[in-house]
Amino acid sequence: MLNPSHPVETSFSTIENGNLTAASFSPVPAIPRDRLYLVNVSGFEAFRPVYDGLSEMGFYNLNPDRIRELQAPDPAALLNRDGSNLATVLAHLKTQSPERKCRIEEYLAKVVPGVIGVDAKTIGPKETLEFRQDVKGAQHPWRFLAANMSDGTLRALGVLVALFQSSVNGNPSYRLVGIEEPEVALHPAAAGVLTDSLQDASTHNQVLVTSHSPDLLDDQSISDETIFAVVAEHGDTKIGRLDPAGRSALRDHLYTAGELLRMNQLRPDPAEANVNPHRLPLFGMGESIAMSHTDC
Repeated sequence: MLNPSHPVETSFSTIENGNLTAASFSPVPAIPRDRLYLVNVSGFEAFRPVYDGLSEMGFYNLNPDRIRELQAPDPAALLNRDGSNLATVLAHLKTQSPERKCRIEEYLAKVVPGVIGVDAKTIGPKETLEFRQDVKGAQHPWRFLAANMSDGTLRALGVLVALFQSSVNGNPSYRLVGIEEPEVALHPAAAGVLTDSLQDASTHNQVLVTSHSPDLLDDQSISDETIFAVVAEHGDTKIGRLDPAGRSALRDHLYTAGELLRMNQLRPDPAEANVNPHRLPLFGMGESIAMSHTDC
């Protein structure tokens, strides 16, 4: 609790048209032309928490075509936004966090029946993914390269790696992981497994998901506290926690969030949706947030 009798020191910088017009600190770092000024001022103690907080967020819109391509080895251990270095990250997990790789394969086997494992495979100077699949009558699993796998399988693997990847020391690589429509190209029956993986990952990371899919939200365990609804009205996008009717329906188990979405009843609370977004509270650690778009 802040004590009103003690003034709070404010640190700031103001840049207009590429020029620094005001700052609370000295000496003043140079102004870069190709990046945020926050990168330069992060050396000051007051700005470091903001820089660290933003750096610990990873957002993903996975592209099966980029995952399917032969990939150049990447020295980075973190998954790219589109999944284009997935082979490298999976190889890193195999050596640094084998238990996380095992968890990824367990979920993948439930999403794609028959797939029992996946590893990075080197082909000349490039890398790709090699999947192992049980085939009836075969003595050994059949092996398929990423080029032979469906979009749904590649996206599912990318989602799982984004959720369970870890840094070299075994700690979460990102404190917040955001995934755009993780259910795309998946069979609706796999939505329940995907929801389980999101909730599992939320025990060590914050998880933010955007989705238009009622199937992903057809889960009685999804509470009103973990959903933000979005609507677009007259060109104005509004976001907020569920309105009182939606919260009551979920708490009383009258409907699932998916059923409310199908009925176009998954709507933000008007009182909260009009609040300045900068004043919305941050999500607590361990929450798995499903953000449902109803403006399609």
